[in-house]
Amino acid sequence: ILSNSQEGDFSGCKTNQMDSKEHANHKLNFNIKFTTASHFLFLSFLHSDIDECLENNGGCDHYCRNTVGSFECSCQKGHKLLTDERTCQDIDECSFERTCDHTCINYPGSFECLCNKGYILYGLTHCGDIDECSINNGSCEHGCINTQGSYECVCPPGQKLHWNKKDCIEAVKCLPNGKPVPRAQLTCTKSGGAEVCSLSCRSNALFLADSENSYTLSCGVPVQPGKAPQKRNATAALPTYTLAPPIKQKARFKIKDAKCHLRPRNKERHRDSSRQTLQGGQFPCTDDCQVTFVNLKCDSSKKRRRGRKSPSKEVSHITAEFEMEMKEEEVSDSCNVDCVRERMKQKLQSAMRTLRKSINKQQFYIQFSGTEYEVAQKPSRVPEGAETCSTGQVLRDGKCVSCAVGTFYSGEQEQCVQCPPGTYQDTEGQLSCEPCPSTEGQGITGAKNVSQCGGQCSAGQFSADGFRPCQPCPLGSYQPEPGRVLCFTCGGGLMTRYEGSVSFRDCEASQNVHLHCAPGHYYNSSTHRCIRCPAGTYQSEFGQNYCITCPGNTTTDFDGATNVSHCKNQLCGGELGEYTGYIESPNYPGDYPSNVDCVWTINPPHKRRILIVVPEIFLPIEDECGDVLVMRKSALPTSITTYETCQTYERPIAFTSRSRKLWIQFKSNEGNSGKGFQVPYVTYDEDYQQLIEDIVRDGRLYASENHQEILKDKKLIKALFDVLAHPQNYFRYTAQESKEMFPRSFIKLLRSKVTRFLRPYK
Repeated sequence: ILSNSQEGDFSGCKTNQMDSKEHANHKLNFNIKFTTASHFLFLSFLHSDIDECLENNGGCDHYCRNTVGSFECSCQKGHKLLTDERTCQDIDECSFERTCDHTCINYPGSFECLCNKGYILYGLTHCGDIDECSINNGSCEHGCINTQGSYECVCPPGQKLHWNKKDCIEAVKCLPNGKPVPRAQLTCTKSGGAEVCSLSCRSNALFLADSENSYTLSCGVPVQPGKAPQKRNATAALPTYTLAPPIKQKARFKIKDAKCHLRPRNKERHRDSSRQTLQGGQFPCTDDCQVTFVNLKCDSSKKRRRGRKSPSKEVSHITAEFEMEMKEEEVSDSCNVDCVRERMKQKLQSAMRTLRKSINKQQFYIQFSGTEYEVAQKPSRVPEGAETCSTGQVLRDGKCVSCAVGTFYSGEQEQCVQCPPGTYQDTEGQLSCEPCPSTEGQGITGAKNVSQCGGQCSAGQFSADGFRPCQPCPLGSYQPEPGRVLCFTCGGGLMTRYEGSVSFRDCEASQNVHLHCAPGHYYNSSTHRCIRCPAGTYQSEFGQNYCITCPGNTTTDFDGATNVSHCKNQLCGGELGEYTGYIESPNYPGDYPSNVDCVWTINPPHKRRILIVVPEIFLPIEDECGDVLVMRKSALPTSITTYETCQTYERPIAFTSRSRKLWIQFKSNEGNSGKGFQVPYVTYDEDYQQLIEDIVRDGRLYASENHQEILKDKKLIKALFDVLAHPQNYFRYTAQESKEMFPRSFIKLLRSKVTRFLRPYK
């Protein structure tokens, strides 16, 4: 062949070194020229790669990146590549542990954290208690006490809270045309030689079904606060104050062969003839508007009879607490306060004895909304397949659902009934509605809170009881809320342009000179200046006269903060777990605070080593190392260092500790801040040291974007660490599950390493 001058095209030749995929993705042009004159053979190989991404995006859902002889798919942020290495799937961040403190909502490519009522979001995922008392004193007239997720206003001695739970009124004062809270009454009669007792609960009733076999109910208002089960958003259950301490009696009763189910006595209506209806009915107002309070808890349990074959029987225990206020008007020269107290105590003890007899005969009933309920019943046989719901619930679509706010459960009708006008209910699953404090009987049917009772003074108005007729706030004052008995003064000689102002922003230093302190500031009425919010507080609005305290245990890096995002948690450091855990910058994933010094220690059990994965780390780029993360054997600067960085790296890295123990420190300066890091670690048996190091030092582990995403995937890292920490857990995962979790290239890489480690001589 070489003796003739000719050109040969060998483009169809195949080489043994190429696999099918490489061959399919290459064009090899061999142009061999032989010139007899020069007897020179010139061989040129022109190697041109096919860009698979040009056709149908390479079959990739999102991104396609061409490589020499191949291509690679990748996904948008918030998505992950499935094991077919083509399809992208949304990452459900809400399925991870510790994603959000309270509620997590997943979106395509993203997620959102929400906080419960009374809490506010900070650091992107964390929830902290709102200090409502720092917001204009919680709008309380007198004192304000912050609690977790809520707050409460308090009044000075001799005064009690108004129904709006913010204003204070005289403790024994009946408001003009007022309607005092009805009493909870215990009535016992003798019928057919047996005692029958009935507890009438006309207001401030709270029913809680603790479980299938127990419930708690309270009736009336405690003479001293803190005894009643607290309603959420309760508006009427206000503590009553008296000059003398109340008389209290606690008793425990036993009912044999009965289960704690609050069921209607029968279908007939059992009403107290002397009772007036709640629909706008007037309760006589006397000089003494105090009430009696009852707290009752019923628990059931099964008691086995003697003998193996004897069936167990239900036994119910009722714990009742009663409070009675002292009737000081009964004090006289012949019977002083102690004498009156002793008489009332004996009267209450006598009632307890009668009550015990009625309970023993199962003749004790509780009355709600005209229906009498048995406190406990003999267990009844439920037909097979029939669904029974607890009291306060109804069956809907095969499920037991509590009666919603604005309704109450009618045992007579066995259904949820809307609250009639003049009443409201702000708690689910209740057996009655609360009377509105207004005397006008206005409001809507199905009122869900006291504000829907109607007749309240609007914002910018006030009255003696918070209801009409109302007066506008005078000049120099304002009121942002409805139903109040006073207006707040602007202070510092400030005036409002008009009567009936609703905000501090309406206060002016002089005519047409408005006070518009910028966000991050508040107006000081004493100095008549805008002052920067101190550290640990913030103000995001214009023209306010207060700063809001940072939520939870957070604080700010500086004064004059304008947003809750400036509030940061500084908690960090500590001794970490023996097998797996996280090293996390404070306030992560929000920006970490300045001037922090966090120290962690990892002390593995005997014969275990440490593997660390840094998925990504965000530290501000500065000329000098300002914020530093360092991992070494001990606190000594000269000890063996495993890792140290002061820069941002979005590419993951895995490494083993150079020492058996690790001392980890993160320090930040006063300069810029960053997102920081969340670094997982695992300790493993030192027998696998060679295998682990062989894997983490292989460049192929990081060369592929898909492999990098594995090191950032919290679920996959958790699965890998679970097996590393406890090798027996490997058998929890089937081969199919592994294929569905990891791409083929990753499994191939690990399999080759493990095979070589287990069979080094084969």
